[in-house]
Amino acid sequence: MAPEVAEVEGGGGDSRGLFVLPQYRSMHPAQELTELLAAGEELTIVCHNNPDPDCLASAFALGRIAMAAGIDERHILYSGDISHQQNRAFVNLLDIDLQSFEPGAVQDRPEGSLLAFVDHAVPGANNRVPAGTPVDIVIDHHPNEAIEAAFIDHREQVGATATILTEYVRELNTEMDTDLATALLFALRRETLGFLRGATRAEYDAAGWLHEHADNALLRTLSTPSVTGATVDAIAKAITSRTVRGSVLISGIGRTSERDALPQAADYLATLEGVETAIVFGVVDDGIQISARSTDSRIHIGDVLDEAFGDVGSAGGHREMAGGEVPLGLFADFTTDDAQLFAIVDQVMSARLVAELNLSTEPGTRDNEEAQGE
Repeated sequence: MAPEVAEVEGGGGDSRGLFVLPQYRSMHPAQELTELLAAGEELTIVCHNNPDPDCLASAFALGRIAMAAGIDERHILYSGDISHQQNRAFVNLLDIDLQSFEPGAVQDRPEGSLLAFVDHAVPGANNRVPAGTPVDIVIDHHPNEAIEAAFIDHREQVGATATILTEYVRELNTEMDTDLATALLFALRRETLGFLRGATRAEYDAAGWLHEHADNALLRTLSTPSVTGATVDAIAKAITSRTVRGSVLISGIGRTSERDALPQAADYLATLEGVETAIVFGVVDDGIQISARSTDSRIHIGDVLDEAFGDVGSAGGHREMAGGEVPLGLFADFTTDDAQLFAIVDQVMSARLVAELNLSTEPGTRDNEEAQGE
């Protein structure tokens, strides 16, 4: 492994925040990465908890790059669930080889084994890797100021981590097939909501190149997977439980088995007339999951969630899109009754959000809004 923390490369004026090893400073990031990979014998790629297509496609692409660099032993690990219907279809149809993260998976790696993070950056933050574990490779686009690794390509200004990996694949002439191209193109579309959220010229450029190699029929299949009844129920609960204060909508959905229904609900509720910020939370297993969307230029929703819940859990993200998790143990000591438990969760979570966003303490419920419009 390479525990040495690299120096910052600030040249070029591109504001990428790229960290590189001193001996690689004159190289392009793709070349720097292959030099580091060529020095390793095994690569373990860790996805963030409950990985999405951007994370999965980026891991898939990095594995291909590592294979071309001569690494035969490659592992892609994930923790949590792949519960979103699109994510399940993505993994199954593209035949991505994933393994569940097990305790000791990264600490017990042999000499010469490299550890990589894609679409996340820090051990212990949105992953099960113990805090303080040395990381060799980090490729990410999420805001973060605490990244340490031998190789870091951290570009907050791009819309997806898959954009960066597409650049690598393209510049290195990595062997391209329809599965890899389809995975990366679908990730770009999904992460940017069809190029409507956070997309930059880099995403369009990457998509244009990938389009020539991708399977359009498979892309259509991935875009329209079947939806479970539990997902529909969770979204319906988010709709009926919503409260609105000004242009901010907050909805607690209780307990659900469908974690990925939360971002789907947040996406949908953010389109409600008059709503600029939508925040949805619910109990999933032993944690409270949070998903938020915002188009309000005055609000950085990632910072809002971090300030509201960073002291009791982990939360953060982009200006327009963010998420978080709060351990349920903080509330479970009060009661074992699910209804009473969520009443407490709803009160505390909503109060923190109202305080952080400096909102009125009097919500406008759906009925109140309708009455005002009559």
